[in-house]
Amino acid sequence: EFEKAEAKLLETHGKTWDEMFPAEWYHELTHIKMPKAGLLLAESLGGEIDELSNQRAWIMIQPIPFMEVESAWARVAALQAPDGMSEADFFAQMRETQMLDLTLPFSVQTPQWANYEPLSVKYTKRVGGQYFGLGRNNAHCRASFHLATHMDGEKHFHAAGRTIGQMPFDYWRGPGVIVDISDAVSNSSVYTPAMIEERVDIREGDILIIKTGWHKYGWNSPDSDEFRYMIKHPGPSPDFADWCIEKKIKWLGVDCVAMEHPMNTIQRIWHPKTFDEANQKLIDQYGQDWDEVYPLDKYYQDMHLNLFPKGIVHAENLGGELAEVGNGRYFIAAFIQKGMELASCWGRFVAFAES
Repeated sequence: EFEKAEAKLLETHGKTWDEMFPAEWYHELTHIKMPKAGLLLAESLGGEIDELSNQRAWIMIQPIPFMEVESAWARVAALQAPDGMSEADFFAQMRETQMLDLTLPFSVQTPQWANYEPLSVKYTKRVGGQYFGLGRNNAHCRASFHLATHMDGEKHFHAAGRTIGQMPFDYWRGPGVIVDISDAVSNSSVYTPAMIEERVDIREGDILIIKTGWHKYGWNSPDSDEFRYMIKHPGPSPDFADWCIEKKIKWLGVDCVAMEHPMNTIQRIWHPKTFDEANQKLIDQYGQDWDEVYPLDKYYQDMHLNLFPKGIVHAENLGGELAEVGNGRYFIAAFIQKGMELASCWGRFVAFAES
């Protein structure tokens, strides 16, 4: 195949391959000059690309923010002006739009939930160690897909549900709200629909992002407290899932490790001391103990088992610029790999606000 390619090059340009692409020059161009100039390469594009032939578009690529590796999976999208809007006006509007990254860095230091497999990275190639220094970096990564900032798909808890890759791309984006309830929650506390509705103008069909303030205890924060982040985060009240169904919430997201209250998961058994503290807090607040407020047969993994069959899934471990975002309406999007077999998947989560 190389001989065929070189023959074609000679025919069209009158040069051999090494004359056209001197090895050291080409390596310096592609491995040094281009990266320094911020000119990176996206490969294996597909999907609806044929529909954009010879057309201008606002193109976005959102890679997973891997901290230790040289390449990353990404979801690529191309946006075009809606009917009735000129291309120039559309591009001007996009340039003025503020994009906020709600994603945590993805690292070997990222704690995994419970007994899931954490991330490990193994370099298999190094740029300076092969082919007289003309090699490339390459790493193999191993981890649970339920790690760092990720989307829980229907299939994660619903056997008849759709995988991540079976979800339509439109499902992952739309209007919604970010609501900051950090002033109203504390260790193992409960948040309610009323807390949401009194802070933001939430509408039917919205995407709902809940900012509890727990992102500040994440692994990459100067106030990192892994036990508090994983085991003592607040969670939804008993009526929360039914409220989400009534409001036809599209999907949810939260800045802690789970959309559930941790004491409505296996963590209740694994951390009995924390459960006793949470139970006493509930008694003090509502005058009832945990099993009276959250009967096990209905509320074990309530936000998973009762919402996923309704098509209402959620993102966990949000963070990043969420720390600086206030209450309000935004256009929210999740850029998630089209993994056809995946029940959950890492993603890049963003919110768009008018500048």
